Amino acid sequence: MATGRVICIATGAMAIGLALAPLQVAHAQTSPAMQLEQLPSVADLADRLLPAVVEITIEAKGPETAEGAPESAPGDEGGEPGAQDPDSPFKDFFDEFLKRNPGSEPPQRMSSMGSGFVIDPAGIIVTNNHVVDGADTIEVHFHDDTVLKGELVGRDSKTDLAVIRVKPEKPLAAVDFGDSDRLRVGEWVLAIGNPFGLGGSVSLGIVSARNRDINAGPYDDFIQTDAAINKGNSGGPLFNLKGEVMGINTAIFSPSGGSVGIGFSVPANTAKNVVSQLVEFGETRRGWLGVKIQAVTDDIAESLSLDRARGALVSDVTPTGPAAQAGVEPGDVILEFNGRAIDSMRDLPKIVAETPIGIDVPVKVLRKGKEVSVTAKVGRLEDGEKLAAAASGGSDGSASTAPAEVKVLGMTLATLSEDLRAKFATDKEVSGAVVIDVAADSAAAEKRLAPGDVITEAGEEAVQAAEDIARRADAARAAGKSSLLLLVSKGGKASEMRFIALKLKEQ
Repeated sequence: MATGRVICIATGAMAIGLALAPLQVAHAQTSPAMQLEQLPSVADLADRLLPAVVEITIEAKGPETAEGAPESAPGDEGGEPGAQDPDSPFKDFFDEFLKRNPGSEPPQRMSSMGSGFVIDPAGIIVTNNHVVDGADTIEVHFHDDTVLKGELVGRDSKTDLAVIRVKPEKPLAAVDFGDSDRLRVGEWVLAIGNPFGLGGSVSLGIVSARNRDINAGPYDDFIQTDAAINKGNSGGPLFNLKGEVMGINTAIFSPSGGSVGIGFSVPANTAKNVVSQLVEFGETRRGWLGVKIQAVTDDIAESLSLDRARGALVSDVTPTGPAAQAGVEPGDVILEFNGRAIDSMRDLPKIVAETPIGIDVPVKVLRKGKEVSVTAKVGRLEDGEKLAAAASGGSDGSASTAPAEVKVLGMTLATLSEDLRAKFATDKEVSGAVVIDVAADSAAAEKRLAPGDVITEAGEEAVQAAEDIARRADAARAAGKSSLLLLVSKGGKASEMRFIALKLKEQ
């Protein structure tokens, strides 16, 4: 007679005995409610979408490296090695041939591959800017092996998007943009593209995160996914399970160069407006407000009596720009633009850029503890960039003879004089109190204030003399504040204005 074994599992003070008979397997009984829901097949969806996804091949004049070999396309995680691949098995043969035949080396050419997708049956294709950047020729390869010559319609480096046009003999299979704002973390997504030049490949994953800032441009708002994205997937679409384009696969994070499950896609809602402008005008036409902004930190929020860290803090205003004409001032915190709340600094550039040019919009700002509403006429960013680059002059900000130095908040300060202006090479339009020295263990040192920096405002009021800062610090303490907000010209440069909140120590 077989003897069973008993395995005891302790749960608190109770032991549960499980009898296991030899050569017998116990099958757990699960109710339908306990069974995991099986993901439906995406085969039919892939069949429907693959014809609208294309491979893009470009050729360009390759820049020379020190060894004479072409470099890969800048920023192109989708590039493929071309004919001059240094790892080619024929490299030694060609090197020996060129040594014996100097001057016979052909012009360096660079080829790279990426992906794209058709949004108009008449032949409009979306891809990444870095896929086609510098291209002399563009070829578009379709799922049915058709190859058509591509023409660059327009491109935008700020969002890394580009539009190509082909001339097909018959209408092409096309896909539509969806509403990426409705995309949820954890939702299934499908990436289709041309990884490593292998042709139409499908990978499945989920949305890992949204609103990612990877420092790729001023409008970073990437979708992060673990659907496999590799070299060559650049410019390809990221679909939801309805077959709508939710994003354009653009970048990967990878120590190895291959997929490690961290890929980034430009959201469809960011791409729609850019793509439509490129199709219509061949260029972008973004809204422009004409301000320099910085993030509102907890310290800055407290110093401004703001309930929490939110909005975009204006550090400078472009002369004659829309904000200046509307009455926006440095030190204002923009809380709303055109009725949309600004929760963080990153929100404002994106919202302004999407606003139609030439319309009047309400802007709500916090100024010296009070909410103020102004109206701004939205300008065009491309015009504003030229204006900002040309604006180098300013008012004469020279100060009177320097008084004695003042020590406050861990800094030694002096009113800016002509001698000090010359000593620190301070811009002529900058005035206030110049930092002479900073104590190593002070709050000012922690915020990286340094000799030559000029404090132009303290406590939201202009600084005329160094003593003003000591008085403002005392007033802030008396008001129960724990920090004082300073507007600082870093290095005395008018183009480097920023707000810094310094902690006030009890005296």
